[in-house]
Amino acid sequence: MSLKAIAINCSLKHSGGGPSSTDKMIGLLAGELARHGVEFTETIRIVDHDVLPGVSSDEGEGDAWPEIRRRILEQDILIFGTPIWLGQMSSLAQRVLERMDAFLGETDDRGRMPSFGKVVVAAIVGNEDGAHHVTATLFQALNDEGWTIPAGAACYWVGEAMQKTDFKDLPTAPDSVVQSATMLASNAAHLANLLKTQPYPGEAAEHAKDR
Repeated sequence: MSLKAIAINCSLKHSGGGPSSTDKMIGLLAGELARHGVEFTETIRIVDHDVLPGVSSDEGEGDAWPEIRRRILEQDILIFGTPIWLGQMSSLAQRVLERMDAFLGETDDRGRMPSFGKVVVAAIVGNEDGAHHVTATLFQALNDEGWTIPAGAACYWVGEAMQKTDFKDLPTAPDSVVQSATMLASNAAHLANLLKTQPYPGEAAEHAKDR
């Protein structure tokens, strides 16, 4: 069964602003997913679009989120890419999570959010400590919003503190990063295949009331 993946890059740098370390990490994961037959469709650079603040799926005129939301939910796997700034995920990553909060009120007749059955993994880069903190806060929010997180779902690189080398500047990805990406891709593709053939059943509202 064919699988498709899409990525969002929550870098603060516009597409025309030069190479992105987050894009490089996304590319590594996309390449590993391809080894498992997963087609990579595109990367959406969030900063290039006018994603308005809010917690609904459509904040009105000029809001780019409804179209981004549609493209994300059409795929089986989401690569959520974010740099680390001040020890946190980027402000754009936080905005995406805030917009996905609307999923909680968009359930079907069996209580399933639009994200149910979709797998999410993280691509995280930075030059300071914070990868574990970002992974924890990112996955807590995504889990609340209905995404499914496979084992070993975060691939990250952080450079030496107070130095200027970025992930994009490395001639090759470190072996430890490649190993993490390889396992992440295997687990994500396996889980996405399972969910595509056996979706979450959910539970009808009348059954939940009887408990």
